[in-house]
Amino acid sequence: MKASIDREGCIACGLCAEICPEVFRMADDGLAEVYVDTVPKEAENSAVEAQDSCPVSVIKVE
Repeated sequence: MKASIDREGCIACGLCAEICPEVFRMADDGLAEVYVDTVPKEAENSAVEAQDSCPVSVIKVE
């Protein structure tokens, strides 16, 4: 699985980093970012939860 964020639409709420810190973090510019190339197997469910919980739907996990 791979995760991506459309950072232009990110509102910096931090929810994804709270739900799945193994994949998402808040960058120095205040916006969320994906910091791993491949979602770890043990974090797949929480990565999908972060995608589903994003209030502006800018996260894709495929």
